[in-house]
Formats: sequence, C-alpha cells, structure tokens
Amino acid sequence: MATMSLLGWFAIAAGGALGATARFAMSHHVYQWFGRDFAWGTLSVNVLGSFVMGLVAVLLVDKLDASPEWRAFIMVGFLGAFTTFSTFSFETMQYIQVGEFNKALLNMALSLISCLVAVWAGLVLGRQFLTT
Repeated sequence: MATMSLLGWFAIAAGGALGATARFAMSHHVYQWFGRDFAWGTLSVNVLGSFVMGLVAVLLVDKLDASPEWRAFIMVGFLGAFTTFSTFSFETMQYIQVGEFNKALLNMALSLISCLVAVWAGLVLGRQFLTT
C-alpha cells in the first residue's frame, strides 16, 4: 500500500469537514421538504454521493489524471463524509426496533439499488462526456 503524504492527510481532513457540512445541510433541507416519516435525507445524500463518486472517478482519474491529494480530498474526504452509511444503518435499525419492518426493508432496498444505479450512471455519463 502506498504511503500518503502529509498534504494528502490534510486534504482528506479538509474534504471531510466540507463533506460532513454539505451532508448535514442537504439532509436538513430534504427533511424540511419531505418530513421525517422516512429517511429521505440520508437516502438523498447517499444517492447523490454515489452518482458524484462515479462521475468524479472518471473525471479525476481518467480525464484529468488528478494528483493523489486531489483524489483524496474529493473522493475520500468530501464524498466519504458526504455519504452516510452509518446513518443509514442507524435509521434502518430504528425502524426495526419499533417494528416498522416495511420501512426498514424499503430503506435497505432503495438505498442499495438507487446508489448502485447512481454510481453506474455517474460512471457512464463520465465516460461518455468527460473522456475523449
């Protein structure tokens, strides 16, 4: 495994701070719009983050050959903090604990399927429009 430069570590930390802030802001607004009857905020950031991860992977790696520090900043730091698998797991467990098994299953299915489709769409669009 390659060693990470000190700049790379700072890039991850800075990206993580921005990603966590963006996640909170987006999910907060989504919950204001749709309510908290379902985990719409977490689902929305996970789907968007998955899509952007696919798109950015093509852009940073294939098109721009970005430095490891830029890739770490965006992909590991920002998108890693922006997406919220731990929050997804916690919210799903809350549904299970209160006996709302249909919501738990719906959250699991929608999260898995929509995030996989979103990362695929990001990769396809990135390869179609960002590479030559």
